[in-house]
Amino acid sequence: MATNAAPEPSGERIPFKVTCVPPLAAVPCLAPSPAAAHLVEGDGLAPTCKLSHVLLHIIESFHERPVRLREVIVLLQGRAYLLLMLLLSLPFLLPIPLPGLSFLLGTVIAVIALRLTLGQNPWLPNRLLDRELPPKFFPSLLTGASRVLRLLEVMLKPRQLWLTDSPLLVQLHAFIIFVAAFVLLLPLPPGTNFPPALCIILMAGGLLERDGRFILAGYFAFAFNVVFFALFAIYGQRLVQWVVSLFNG
Repeated sequence: MATNAAPEPSGERIPFKVTCVPPLAAVPCLAPSPAAAHLVEGDGLAPTCKLSHVLLHIIESFHERPVRLREVIVLLQGRAYLLLMLLLSLPFLLPIPLPGLSFLLGTVIAVIALRLTLGQNPWLPNRLLDRELPPKFFPSLLTGASRVLRLLEVMLKPRQLWLTDSPLLVQLHAFIIFVAAFVLLLPLPPGTNFPPALCIILMAGGLLERDGRFILAGYFAFAFNVVFFALFAIYGQRLVQWVVSLFNG
């Protein structure tokens, strides 16, 4: 069963096409309230929908109570799954405490990316959809991520569309996101989540706005991940051996 606002017929498998997801600029903007307008730059009443405005609308809808992922997906509508992967990756870039949440966020991203890799419509099981995020999760996220969101808004735009309009290439991009999300699930030391989260944000942002340059940047970030974790494994092993040798005299 599909879980977005417009379910697909039961059992139907359709190759995911980014062109069916309208760019943010093509969607009527849900302007933030005057109380929240200071958190974003610009008028707040602009006819195009900025990414930060979308997030602010989520904040105002779920400010003081826990929120289920199902509610967030319904609110995001047609942009739900790409935006959800991007937004759930942002906490890994920031010094935001995620007690008990990092595994959930990584799992959600990995499941969505795996579906896209297989050429299937995005989907999440009810068990994940009904998991709650704590109150003020999104306000805390925006506090640290506002500069990142503004940078994405300025830089993202449709270009090099051959990288985003081919279903086979989109499946490849989704596989890169899946691998990066799998790394987020590993019990690694604090600070090592930044490289895979950056890769996911670049890839998801590129798919969201059909920006081929962001997709290419995502591949560079993925290559950096390979080098980073290879060195981490080599020198981490040496460090462990050195500590063991100290205790063994």
